Amino acid sequence: MERKDLESLFTRAREIKALVIGDLMLDEYLWGKAERISPEAPVQVVDITREDLRLGGAGNVVNNLVALGCQVAVCSVIGGDENGTHLRHAFTGKGVDLAGVFEDPLRRTSKKTRVIAANQQIVRIDRESKDEISPEFQEKLIGFITAERLASMLSLSPIT
Repeated sequence: MERKDLESLFTRAREIKALVIGDLMLDEYLWGKAERISPEAPVQVVDITREDLRLGGAGNVVNNLVALGCQVAVCSVIGGDENGTHLRHAFTGKGVDLAGVFEDPLRRTSKKTRVIAANQQIVRIDRESKDEISPEFQEKLIGFITAERLASMLSLSPIT
């Protein structure tokens, strides 16, 4: 691919309207130093020196599309919890359309925490709902995806 073709592609990215459907989650990274073993159990004690919270799962895809300049809408189910609120704020700050994000108060918004010391991941802690999405919210998702709105999003001419 020639440079001018690549530049044209990035310029035209602003014309792209994308609907991202998938699991939304937060990826938390805890970096620290492990210099001793716990007296309670034979495990490392990590002194946290830096924390980072990022969009994970389908949220990472959204983040990448927004960075390219695309117009992005999201379709998913999140929990009615602090992590869900954090996701909403992160997307709103990026100008993402959240009309297709439904809040189920009985679900937990996924958060995956990675603890890293000495340039190595020591453990990952997952907090998530593993149950299927309820029939009520499945219908909401399907209704949103099949709405006239999606048809209008897909009516744009493809990038060549």
